[in-house]
Amino acid sequence: MDECRGGNMVELVLIGVLALVVGGCACVVWAERGGPRWARMVATVTLAAGELLRRSEKNQRRGLSRTSDDGGGD
Repeated sequence: MDECRGGNMVELVLIGVLALVVGGCACVVWAERGGPRWARMVATVTLAAGELLRRSEKNQRRGLSRTSDDGGGD
C-alpha cells in the first residue's frame, strides 16, 4: 500500500509542475498581448527559468563532451 501512496504523490507533484508550466506559458502569451502587470511579471520569471534550463543543459553537454574527449584513442 505504501508504494501506491508514493506513486500517487509523484503523480501529484508532476501534475503540479505541469500546471505551473502551462500557466507560465499562458502568461507569456497574455503578456505579449499587453496583459496585466502580474501576468508580465510571471512571464518574465517563466522566460528566465527557461533560459536557466537551456544554459544548464548546454553546460552539461559541454562537460560531457570534454570528459569523452579526454579518454581518447590510445
